[in-house]
Amino acid sequence: MSAPDANTPSMISGHAQYAKGYVAETIGNITGSKEWQDSGKKDAQEGINEMKAANSAKTSQPAASGLGGRVEELTGKAAGYEGMEKEGFERQEKAN
Repeated sequence: MSAPDANTPSMISGHAQYAKGYVAETIGNITGSKEWQDSGKKDAQEGINEMKAANSAKTSQPAASGLGGRVEELTGKAAGYEGMEKEGFERQEKAN
């Protein structure tokens, strides 16, 4: 099995990008910095876009994962992406 291409969409890097954006936007909201708010929104949207692309490119069923599934479920819920939310829930169910 070969390593994934750096340009291939990934749920993990998408989650990380989304989290980075969420934190930056929150800091901007707290400090009143429009630059941090805008940067955070942009990063969060890029993360959502990458997760959507990774989800549409997948060819297998979700793997079992308790904690990872929970993170995916909550991220999907926060982003309004029902497919990701459902897949995260399925990962948790398989882990139990």
